[in-house]
Amino acid sequence: MASRKFDFENAAGRQLSGVLEARKGPVRGWAVFAHCFTCGKASLAATRVSRALAASGIGVLRFDFTGLGESDGRFGGGLSADTQDVVSAARAMQREGMSPQLLVGHSFGGAAVLAAASDVSSVKAVAVIGAPFAADHVLTHLGPSLSDAAPGTRVPVTISGRKFELGADFVRDVCSQDQAARIADLKRALLVLHAPTDEVVSIDSATAIFGAARHPKSFVSLDDADHLLTRKADSLYVSAVISAWVSRYLGESSAAP
Repeated sequence: MASRKFDFENAAGRQLSGVLEARKGPVRGWAVFAHCFTCGKASLAATRVSRALAASGIGVLRFDFTGLGESDGRFGGGLSADTQDVVSAARAMQREGMSPQLLVGHSFGGAAVLAAASDVSSVKAVAVIGAPFAADHVLTHLGPSLSDAAPGTRVPVTISGRKFELGADFVRDVCSQDQAARIADLKRALLVLHAPTDEVVSIDSATAIFGAARHPKSFVSLDDADHLLTRKADSLYVSAVISAWVSRYLGESSAAP
């Protein structure tokens, strides 16, 4: 299996940093992995899940959202910006002959792939891991100062010990998203993976996502996995489940470009 740099431009002309994971020889299909809120493409979940999927024959592009990791731009555009980044990643792969049939999103990245799927015609299946049902769920972890931010201003917030700046535009964006309608109109196979003991995003979100979606849809409990999938065994389990589930929606194997 080989990893290679795969950078691309988003809709705003910013350079986003990505890594393409693919095994040598025939590839069963292609996927885009969207990381969790403020995490980055180098997070344990993004790296382990992507590499395990690649080993099973599904090439994966994992990338940093705008303003995070090695990507250009300013972080804080909300779900709208993350959604456009996922679409830009998929279109960059299409231009290279690797049209993705699968979108995988972790936590807030799950919200992004649910929103992006309708704009990527090649996508046949979507898998979300510990994803929130409503985009504004993220505000519960950011403190009251952000809610009081004046229009056009940005205030410091601390997320998992790291400092960022977000503003009223971020709040407005995540509060304006109609994820329920998007999920109901997904028109793609959906796999929801969630741990019932998840303390960051409640299992109630998984219930709501599954209830809003139409068939074909599947749910898999992640037992006692933590939200960030810090245990390697949990990431490998997630990868194995996704690989087996999505095989029904992939075409014939092809050689990697």
